[in-house]
Amino acid sequence: MKIFLIATIIVMLLSSCSENKHEKYELVWSDEFEYEGLPDSTKWDFDTIGNAWGWGNHELQYYTYNEISNAQISNGTLKIIARKETIHQKEYSSARLFSKEKGDWLYGKIEVNAKLPDGKGLWPAIWMLPTDWEYGGWPRSGEIDIMENVGYAPDTIFCTVHTMAYNHSIGTQVGKSISIPDNRETFHVYAIEWDSTNIKGFVDNIEYFSFDKQSDNSDEWPFNKRFHLLLNTAVGGDWGGKYGVDDSIFPAIFEIDYVRIYQKKKNNE
Repeated sequence: MKIFLIATIIVMLLSSCSENKHEKYELVWSDEFEYEGLPDSTKWDFDTIGNAWGWGNHELQYYTYNEISNAQISNGTLKIIARKETIHQKEYSSARLFSKEKGDWLYGKIEVNAKLPDGKGLWPAIWMLPTDWEYGGWPRSGEIDIMENVGYAPDTIFCTVHTMAYNHSIGTQVGKSISIPDNRETFHVYAIEWDSTNIKGFVDNIEYFSFDKQSDNSDEWPFNKRFHLLLNTAVGGDWGGKYGVDDSIFPAIFEIDYVRIYQKKKNNE
């Protein structure tokens, strides 16, 4: 009986902490995907410009534009579907959605409830890029990776930031990982909290990553400008394709239940 009471108290305290954390935020943008068909064009666009040069990571997919076979809403979720098919001299198709100029934010809490695709060679991601690139091209203006997963390490979730001083091309990126073994069978909430001095990464309200502002130098902290959200599944690439691609896994579905963006209420700023 005592063990049950202690467990109940712990659950209540954790719930209370979660509720108090949300009290300082207000919802400013969301997509609950409670409709059918293509993604809402007032909130999302299809990013295809990098198809011409391989997106910088030697990826194997072709990101399509406005194709329901690669991005569709049904039964309350968004499905980003990677397929094995030849299109524009690429062997795979997929979709890369972004909210640029339709959802752009400076600071906030970003939550995405998602179930990941399963298979070697896949590289699903929930991430953010600068909208205006005011400090220059990548990585000068920064990148925030809320969730990345590679199919050859299926249980591992990564949260990472990239800047001019800290980025993977020079081996100085700053990130952490957490093991979520059921991420392909179960929805989990992948999130960050981002303010003027810190970026924190979470899975299901469990904090596992934190990056503090070191200085006002934009090479170290370019995260004082507005960013937008991206959702995509890459196939292959320098990281995702490190051990090849298993063609038996297709079609592979990255499923998103909701996207919610919160910002601090004015009396909490």
